[in-house]
Amino acid sequence: MFFIELDRGVILLDVGSEYGLVIPPGGVRRDGWAYRVLRTNTTVLYYWSSSLCELEPFNVKDPQTEYAMHLDRPPSFLRQFLHKIDVLVLNTGHHWNRGKLRANRWVMYLGGVPNTSRMLADIGRAKNFTIHNTVKWLDSQFSKHPRLNAFYRSTSTRHFVNGGWHTGGSCINTAPMSIGKEVLQEESNDPIAASAMRGTGVKLLDIKALPQVRDEGHISHFIVTSAPGVQDCLQWCLPGVPDTWKEILFAQI
Repeated sequence: MFFIELDRGVILLDVGSEYGLVIPPGGVRRDGWAYRVLRTNTTVLYYWSSSLCELEPFNVKDPQTEYAMHLDRPPSFLRQFLHKIDVLVLNTGHHWNRGKLRANRWVMYLGGVPNTSRMLADIGRAKNFTIHNTVKWLDSQFSKHPRLNAFYRSTSTRHFVNGGWHTGGSCINTAPMSIGKEVLQEESNDPIAASAMRGTGVKLLDIKALPQVRDEGHISHFIVTSAPGVQDCLQWCLPGVPDTWKEILFAQI
């Protein structure tokens, strides 16, 4: 536990241990962080859940173990700590691909057993099923948590050209709004997210269209750890585009 003192006497307290957000034995990093502003007793928490479903290790003692990826179960962290949350923002998307599943040793499960549904064997359909399932569960919790404000943020835009993440794709542009200056539409650019929120108490934080005209806002290769030939069109520079998402969120709250 430690304090961080900011300007004008604002003090942050690291309270990650209250939520189990510590580096596990043999681990490299913790799954998130939590800081409390003492002056206002406000806690800001981030938890890494790239799949937005429960991941259960087959063997907790084996660092190379596979994980059961329970498509029909919300993350256990969310189920455990929802009662302590007033504003919740969920998101998933870019990590749903075969490469990530293999690298993370995730095995899709449904109903507590390995998935045998040919429909859910498709990555896109499995992702959509998980989003709908988690949102449906969250909607069922509002009666127990009447102060809860819940949002689902639509997937961020990528701008690769001439390839993808590991296939020579580029997002090297440095001129703001060189591909357009406005987005005009009546429907969400993320129809899966929009349909999952429909009829529920979970609000859609719809940001996907806005970054379409800001392809210069990505890290690209302007980062110390950039690998040769690889550009990052998924992470945004800060300050930058995500600050606008924050303003939209504040307006909805």
